[in-house]
Amino acid sequence: MLSERKVVVIGDGAVGSTIAFTLMMGHAVNEIAIIDVNEEKVEGDVLDMVDGMSFVSVPKTIHKGTYADCKDAHIVVITAGASQKPGETRLDLLNKNASIMSGICEAIKPNLNPESIILVVSNPVDVLTYLVYKKLGLPSSRVFGSGTVLDTSRLKTAISEDTHIDARNIHTFVVGEHGDSEVAAWSSTWVGGLSLTDYCAKCGKCGERNMAKLDELHDKVRNAAYEIIKKKGATFYAVALAVARIVSAILNDENSVLTVSTLLLNEFDGAVSDVYMALPTVVGKDGIVMILHPNYDPGEKAALIASGATLKDKIKELNL
Repeated sequence: MLSERKVVVIGDGAVGSTIAFTLMMGHAVNEIAIIDVNEEKVEGDVLDMVDGMSFVSVPKTIHKGTYADCKDAHIVVITAGASQKPGETRLDLLNKNASIMSGICEAIKPNLNPESIILVVSNPVDVLTYLVYKKLGLPSSRVFGSGTVLDTSRLKTAISEDTHIDARNIHTFVVGEHGDSEVAAWSSTWVGGLSLTDYCAKCGKCGERNMAKLDELHDKVRNAAYEIIKKKGATFYAVALAVARIVSAILNDENSVLTVSTLLLNEFDGAVSDVYMALPTVVGKDGIVMILHPNYDPGEKAALIASGATLKDKIKELNL
């Protein structure tokens, strides 16, 4: 039986500990168990967070966990793995993190609840989520990755800063790989209820869909993690907020549309199949509800197919 608002976080590095803290500050979760090989680090983080419990609006239980905690967890969030270093792409991390992820799957297996949802955050998230799906044998609707939820937020922020429109009134998607081959879906971008084309025409600053300007904004998004890693060594605040958003969508059965990384089978007229990557996806209490397909323009569709091929080549390296 599931404890319906229990989340297990595997990996207590910068990302995992920040996710745990962010979940503590929110309303969706009532129990957080943290697992890491460095048990003293976990104990210290738990003590540090528990000390502030009187300041949060919804008190909750936080404790050092074991893999047995997965037996009744609604969501298992996997963040463990080597972090991205300056100059590395997310795909460069594959060899380091595939063996770590395989070991985690072996530890989860004896404690696996078939009703749990596995959310993979470790990079390269699309390829590692595919690995976890294959290793655990759960339905693909219950195994998915954080995908481009953060990238989509970054694009909304970049558009907001350029247009001076509240980011919450901007609707857009970054799709494909969480990485260098990601695609900005400009054809599905709306600003205050106006299509991007209509907004640009009304704004009058840059002409009608000035592609040079759009490419500049997308480059800023695509390179955001590299810039942050160069300056502070890792990204963790915004990704923790992205994960908290996904967790809330699951636990509150929101049926929210999020660009999580999910299994694609015979998408885009069969050009993308048996690969995990991010598309607009409805997320609820049982995980993936459905994948949505905006009317991508031909260039975006071609770029998505190319992104899928890039990820497919990396999946083949796993020899699953």
